[in-house]
Amino acid sequence: MQRICAKQALADLASFDAVIDTRSESEFALDHLPGALNWPSLRDAERERVGLLDKQAGPFEARKLGAALVARNIATHTERACLDKPKSWKPLVYCWRGGQRSGALALVLGQIGFRVTVIEGGYKAFRAALLADLPRLVAPLRFEVICGPTGSGKTRLLHALAQAGAQTLDLEALASHRASVLGVIPGQPQPAQKRFDTLLWQALAALDAARPVFVEAESKKVGNLSVPECLMAAMRASPCVRIDLSETERVALLLEDYPYFVQAPDFFCQRLTALTALRGRAVVESWIAAVRAGQLEAVVRELLARHYDPGYEKSTRHNFAQFDQARTVTLQNRSAAALGRAAKLLRR
Repeated sequence: MQRICAKQALADLASFDAVIDTRSESEFALDHLPGALNWPSLRDAERERVGLLDKQAGPFEARKLGAALVARNIATHTERACLDKPKSWKPLVYCWRGGQRSGALALVLGQIGFRVTVIEGGYKAFRAALLADLPRLVAPLRFEVICGPTGSGKTRLLHALAQAGAQTLDLEALASHRASVLGVIPGQPQPAQKRFDTLLWQALAALDAARPVFVEAESKKVGNLSVPECLMAAMRASPCVRIDLSETERVALLLEDYPYFVQAPDFFCQRLTALTALRGRAVVESWIAAVRAGQLEAVVRELLARHYDPGYEKSTRHNFAQFDQARTVTLQNRSAAALGRAAKLLRR
């Protein structure tokens, strides 16, 4: 068994045959190293049981129970996943910080003869190293920022660019959010900030600095998640592409891209209440009444006119230094064919 620092583990991640997270299921779900497998030394219910015994009977009795549970779990993992592994198998193992849970598994795997490596400082140290590495990944990238008012097709164009073979960074997909007050996606909760940071690191690490990276203009937060400052600074200093689309097409596009507003008007009304502080109770209540009456198109049109569009250009110009020099792409309509033509034009 050997130990390496978190920074080295980050650099060498691809060299290991497996990355094994020995923390509990809930810890793993919150965030984990890219590609990690979850082999809990103690499961959530078991950790709770050991903690309760510690309070009731003291640490010695708790450690005895914990040792028995850990040994049983390691035996299960070993029998389930290691019997077909060759002696040359190289797993990277980690836990939260202290090394007890990862150390127990590493000891057994090392005694078998596998080439086991443990991360010093565990997940906590690795996360610190990952955050510190983000500026290095961002620095050489050349971004082209897709700008345009709400409903102009920025996300659709980003997807069309990806389909056309361009290099893209989809922050809204990573954040599971449409990046506006109405951008919550029903039944699809946002990841934790830690998970978003890890997913972003993975996405950035996969990009080729020799090719431009198209990214949609975003604010500092996508829903409840913060975009790292180094990435925001790079985007705001980058060349821009502006999309123009008619208002009628924008309204139709939003109704297509937010189908749950049509299918679940109660959810739409709930989201509209978040605008009360900005637009006033009387205005928001009138929108809600219109939604209840089935006048969705009229509400969306008014949202564009009274909430989204006012101040759009001023705000974008303030936040994105090269907005005034942006290449402009005028879409004939919201169709896939029109977006495909725009994507090919931008790739030249």
